[in-house]
Amino acid sequence: MSKAENIEAGGKDKMPKSEAEWREKLSPEQYYVTRKHGTERAFSHPYYQEKREGMYRCVCCGEPLFSSNTKYDSGTGWPSFYAPANQEAVSEHDDRSLFMRRTEVRCAKCEAHLGHVFPDGPQPTGARYCINGTALAFEPAGEGAKTKTKA
Repeated sequence: MSKAENIEAGGKDKMPKSEAEWREKLSPEQYYVTRKHGTERAFSHPYYQEKREGMYRCVCCGEPLFSSNTKYDSGTGWPSFYAPANQEAVSEHDDRSLFMRRTEVRCAKCEAHLGHVFPDGPQPTGARYCINGTALAFEPAGEGAKTKTKA
């Protein structure tokens, strides 16, 4: 699909990459989680305990996904947020894998699997975006493009 066709279809400018390109860009764990819809072990990623202010970006394309202002400790072992950085940052998809019905969350730009969203979060949204730390790149406040991922 061309850029123009994708935009006409209502999508963001998607990032078409081959499996080989994604494998070259990402670590094996990042590839497994983001491209193969995997999950990291709970409590295994340092972003679960990250307390600094900043922006959590997509590890694949660098798009801003979640602000530290919406991060909270859900007790689940994964970084949790009650809202994405903006309405267009993530897309939601029906996930019926593992004999469950859940709502999968993906990066709206590159379709990277991020995690799932559940309706048991805090106010003001009541949502819990339970996100794999492996799918994120943290940019501390004030560091700007220094840590921004290039796609």
